[in-house]
Amino acid sequence: MRQSNSRYRWFVVTVFFLFMLLHQTDRLMIGPMQETIERQFSIDDQQWGLINSGALLVGTILYPVWGYLYDRFARPRLLALASLIWGATTWLSAIAPNYRTFLVTRASTGIDDSAYPGLYSLIADYFGPNLRGKIYGLLQLAQPLGYLIGMVMALIIAPLIGGWRQSFFITGGLGLAVAALIYFGVRDLPRGKAEPEFEDREEMSRFRFSWAEAVEIFKKKTMWFIFAQGFAGIFPWNVITYFFFGYLMAERGYDNDAVLFTMAPVIIILAGGYFLGGSLGDWLFKRTHRGRIIVSSLGVLLGAIFSLRGDEDSSSSADGVFSVDGTDSRFSAVLLAQCDRHCVRYCGSRGTLHCSSRRVLHGEHRRGLCAGAGRLPIAPLREG
Repeated sequence: MRQSNSRYRWFVVTVFFLFMLLHQTDRLMIGPMQETIERQFSIDDQQWGLINSGALLVGTILYPVWGYLYDRFARPRLLALASLIWGATTWLSAIAPNYRTFLVTRASTGIDDSAYPGLYSLIADYFGPNLRGKIYGLLQLAQPLGYLIGMVMALIIAPLIGGWRQSFFITGGLGLAVAALIYFGVRDLPRGKAEPEFEDREEMSRFRFSWAEAVEIFKKKTMWFIFAQGFAGIFPWNVITYFFFGYLMAERGYDNDAVLFTMAPVIIILAGGYFLGGSLGDWLFKRTHRGRIIVSSLGVLLGAIFSLRGDEDSSSSADGVFSVDGTDSRFSAVLLAQCDRHCVRYCGSRGTLHCSSRRVLHGEHRRGLCAGAGRLPIAPLREG
């Protein structure tokens, strides 16, 4: 490949990395904003779930639609359109005056969430199979890093600039800027240009979408395995994305700083895993064509083992037992230093408050049943 073309393809990677980074920031920062938005619209967790489910449902429906369009039309133009939709729907969410309007505008953000297949398709035509895994891993880094930036945006920057609406205006404006960059800066390539079988061909025939070939995909057993693995991986990830922050704040009493410092290491490790997985996949692919599926399967298996191990650790007993101003209560996971600050909010009518320097266990708490207000004293009842 000529040096100028080699440099240009890395420019394309940079543009797409920027697109994914900022888009994931916009898409995922709503998770840490759960409590703020619930208070703004006076909604409960069930209504909050509908907000996130709407975008997921719209995206699910439109995935095959985007795929069909990518096979028929210029991919950079469609990616620019997706970025334009991202910016516009985010701005509409920022000005939503009530819950029902916000529900509709957030659901509309699912339109661009399902536009990623064209990006990966185009990258595959810029890089051959021996390097493709590393490039995919590099691009996937943008997702957890965008998540991390989204946390900073939601938990630190948003309170400083006037709230979550101003954050949406910023990320929506960035979407419009990236749309212009893709539209004017990224060129399409003939389909399959980077495949070794077509390396010496001067001209590539034009690809035409075929329903018959699309149906054949579903007859491959490997594809069903990949679908099942994807579902098993994405299902819990969506819980972490859209509900875990609210859980940490509401059930464990974490403040913004505690949430950020709890989740940031997790996201950083996740980011490293993307690139490491892509590199290992490329390395093993050179030795066996099953290399990438082996790496992916090992990743899923290790994730399951670590999840089970973490669940066992979370069921260990607490270090001490405490009484809160004569009122019995049980509730989950509040740091000892935060107990007196949060007991009014989380105190229940029965049980025993278990605090330790690491976690509080046995959660049968009910909100709003503590008498009085202010800070309630925590006195040791017994050790053990």
